[in-house]
Amino acid sequence: MKNIKLIEVPSEIGAGTRGASLGISAVKIAGLDFMSNFFVHFPSEKIETENDLLFEPIQSPYAKRIHGVLNMYERIGKAVSDTIKNNFFPVVLSGDHSNAGGTIAGIKIAKPKSKLGVIWIDAHADLHTPYTTPSGNMHGMPLATAIAEDNMENKVHEPDEKTVKLWNQLKAVGKINQKVLPEDIVLISLRDFEKEEKFLIEKHGIKVITTNEVRRNGAENVSRKVLRYLSDCTDIYVSFDVDSLDPTISKGTGTPVNNGLKEREAEDLISKFMQSRKVCCFEITEVNPTLDKENLMAEIAFNILQRSVNVLMMN
Repeated sequence: MKNIKLIEVPSEIGAGTRGASLGISAVKIAGLDFMSNFFVHFPSEKIETENDLLFEPIQSPYAKRIHGVLNMYERIGKAVSDTIKNNFFPVVLSGDHSNAGGTIAGIKIAKPKSKLGVIWIDAHADLHTPYTTPSGNMHGMPLATAIAEDNMENKVHEPDEKTVKLWNQLKAVGKINQKVLPEDIVLISLRDFEKEEKFLIEKHGIKVITTNEVRRNGAENVSRKVLRYLSDCTDIYVSFDVDSLDPTISKGTGTPVNNGLKEREAEDLISKFMQSRKVCCFEITEVNPTLDKENLMAEIAFNILQRSVNVLMMN
């Protein structure tokens, strides 16, 4: 049986809309509404944030609050690596998806020799860089930091020296450059991405599985296909951005995109992944209750969290 530890990261400095830092509390409230004692079952650790930066003017327009994001990468990296080294399974609840770069760093710090696969369930590719970003928001960049990619071929911006220096530090957190090989990434439910990201997906042959494929073939078949595709990997990290879900279910996320997964599809898929012994970390991110009615997205996220952890514990 796996020992589980919850790592709470209520940081939202990488997002463009405000409110994702409240997502973890919203998920806990959903748990209470369901009369669940889930959150008292497991040891948990809360990571200090840099959310005060939200009140300060932006210094780096092509990588907003990047100095704060670097601090978050280092804190999350330490928490995740310590958790794994102590033989716990980290379940990360985070505000915005930029935090996932820190999670990936933490897995690699704990397991430097691992060949890490990443299952990225998200409407977006998160492969932008300060040289290509349309928004400057850091939650669009964590996978680029993980594969240590600048995408100079599609450079649009000239970030200042300080930004470039911080970006290079971000890619090298844990003193490990390129933590994941691009061919060891699977993007699921991807449907909103820019041509600069499309270029990287094609250049590196990153695997994409659409919502329609999940719907057509079912969670069982898709999970088998993904795990077979990642069969060379020694460890797998599953990152679940709630904007992979269809906005008809819930508006409670900053960047909703049509034609997403249904709640049951996401739940079944993640539960299937959790049955794999290679999965070493799971993250849920981007719940934003300020955009939601009746705390619906948080309830969905809680259901997925609870079922996933139950599967892990049976393994």
